[in-house]
Parts: sequence; C-alpha cells; structure tokens
Amino acid sequence: MDVKDAINQRRAYRSFDPVLITKELIEDLVKSAQLSPSCFNNQPWRFCFVYDKEMLEKMKSTLSKGNEWAYAASMMIAVFSKKEFDCIIHDREYYLFGCGMAVGLLILRATELGLVAHPIAGYSPKKVREVLGIPEEMNVITLIMVGKHSSTISPVLSEKQIADEKERPARFPLEKFVYHNRYEQR
Repeated sequence: MDVKDAINQRRAYRSFDPVLITKELIEDLVKSAQLSPSCFNNQPWRFCFVYDKEMLEKMKSTLSKGNEWAYAASMMIAVFSKKEFDCIIHDREYYLFGCGMAVGLLILRATELGLVAHPIAGYSPKKVREVLGIPEEMNVITLIMVGKHSSTISPVLSEKQIADEKERPARFPLEKFVYHNRYEQR
C-alpha cells in the first residue's frame, strides 16, 4: 500500500473486532511516529500505549458519554506533551503541531497494517492523567482507539454514528479551505 492508498482507506470506524496487541506492533507504530518532523527535531510527542485488560477497564472511566463504542478497542493510546518540549517562538507554541504530525503518521501506519486508529476528543484529560500517572503539567492532547474494523455494526452507536460507519462522512469542498496566493473572505 502506498501513502495515498493509506490516506484514502483511513476511516474513523467505531465498530471494532479484537486484535492482538504485541510489543512488535507497538514498536512498528511508534517508529512511524518517531520519524515525524518537528521544530528543531525536538520530538515533543509522548505516547502511553494501554492494552492491559485491567488498564483498559480503568480507562473506560475517562471517556465521555457517547464514546461507549470505544470500550471495544484493543488498545488506547494517550498522546500527551507540554509546550516546553518544543519550540516557543514569541507567542507560537509548536508542540501541538508536532504531536499532530506524529499522530498522523502513526494513524497512516496503523491503516496500512489493516487497523483502525481513531483519535477522539471525548475524554477527561484529568482522569486520563490520574489513571495513567501522567504528571499534571502534561497536556493530554488526544486518545487514539485502536482495533480491527468489524463488519458488524456496534449496537451502542447512535443513528449518526451508524450512518458514518456505513458511508464516509462528507468532506468540505476544496473551495471552503483552499486559497490561492491570498486569503479572501467567503
């Protein structure tokens, strides 16, 4: 699979079948993230790979209502960092951008391996820090749910989630977010 295929195949599915999580799989995923560009090569990303059954059970308490589908994930990846890990140039903090690029590469590699890696915003950063022992000064940027896409739709999904599961949600037309040579109010 080439990069364009991985980009086209990547989907935020919510119906999971279990997948075996191995140290080799984690190393494979993290090595892709490791190669991500960052400001002055600071590599601000930090990942906590959660796959132990007891720890996954504890992580369920960190998720917001509506994310019950994520209970079926075989692994949850907490992505965290702090601004001091990367460039701060005047008022520009680069750590979020660097972490986002690393997550993007990790997600593409997971897709290439036939997995779903679905980042979410529906969680309590405070509870995630508590469960995983992440220091208070760290910003929990996202959680990524990892599993194998199931052909059976999860019974906990809402009607909208079911529709999104069946067909990729619409993307904005290019004219909505692409500008040539200069920004123009639309």
